[in-house]
Amino acid sequence: MKKNVLITGGAGFIGSNYINYISEDSDLQIINLDKLTYAADLSNIKIENNKNYTFIEGDICDIGIVEDIFKKHKIDTVVHFAAESHVDNSITGPKQFIDTNIVGTFNVLQQAYQTWMSSPNEIKPKFKHARFLHISTDEVYGTLGKTGLFTEKTPYAPNSPYSASKASSDMLVRSYFHTYGLPVVTTNCSNNYGPRQHDEKLIPTIIRKAIKEESIPIYGTGKNIRDWLYVLDHCKGIDLVLNSGKKGETYNIGGKNEKENIYIATIICEILDTMIPRSNDKSYKDLITFVKDRPGHDYRYAIDATKIENELGWTAEENFESGIKKTVTWYLEKYTI
Repeated sequence: MKKNVLITGGAGFIGSNYINYISEDSDLQIINLDKLTYAADLSNIKIENNKNYTFIEGDICDIGIVEDIFKKHKIDTVVHFAAESHVDNSITGPKQFIDTNIVGTFNVLQQAYQTWMSSPNEIKPKFKHARFLHISTDEVYGTLGKTGLFTEKTPYAPNSPYSASKASSDMLVRSYFHTYGLPVVTTNCSNNYGPRQHDEKLIPTIIRKAIKEESIPIYGTGKNIRDWLYVLDHCKGIDLVLNSGKKGETYNIGGKNEKENIYIATIICEILDTMIPRSNDKSYKDLITFVKDRPGHDYRYAIDATKIENELGWTAEENFESGIKKTVTWYLEKYTI
């Protein structure tokens, strides 16, 4: 069945990878709405000339643009990536996170409701297969100690303006299901890595700084732990939830790759030592520098992906060691051209 899919934030890291992943499906009409902020890059999308793909530059906070897209393109499916996502930026400038992540999400939800439903719990016949997928983060759950995992039942306890704004958007999505019956699903993912991530993020920063022979900054003692998920594995999970997930449900997507930040820096440096040795014969590890920790820095995130594995049959295909080699190779090509 032909679907008209609105992808918000499709020029960003995960969104662009997802568009590339689904682009060969001829049953999809893909409409990419992106504001083209600093974190977006249209060159990440490899299907510009596909007749089933349309790019629209615009802001989800602009109600008029959102309404026009739903009407003009007869949108029956939404995959909502668009969000401000950099924690450091949320500390220094939280307003943009409130505007985009909360108000923007509300605008898209409300337009989906007005388009697809005649009244609460009454979906229009021509939209009976409609679906709204909201992409969120494990950071809404707060922080873990040395043990335990985030599950779909973990209470929310966000600790930064970024995670608080994402938690708020998750609650809005939930409310539109329970109040109006809007056909929504939500995914909460662990830290993504892989091709096309913005330079400011941890892994691209480590690679970029290393090959420039600059200090590689690591917060605090480098002992903070994240669960790393290869972006293509995430895209496959998103697509499964979109097409097979149960309405109103949340699915956690994690890579089962818990690593300390210092390990991430070390393994990347070791790979670079092999691929492009330094001219002075020293290891890139010598460039690692510990810097002042950021405020509210969560100690550990770790996802329990049992639900999506058992109910939908998803598993992460990439382990960290294989995924990080592919990632380093991609960024070397980008940074050394």
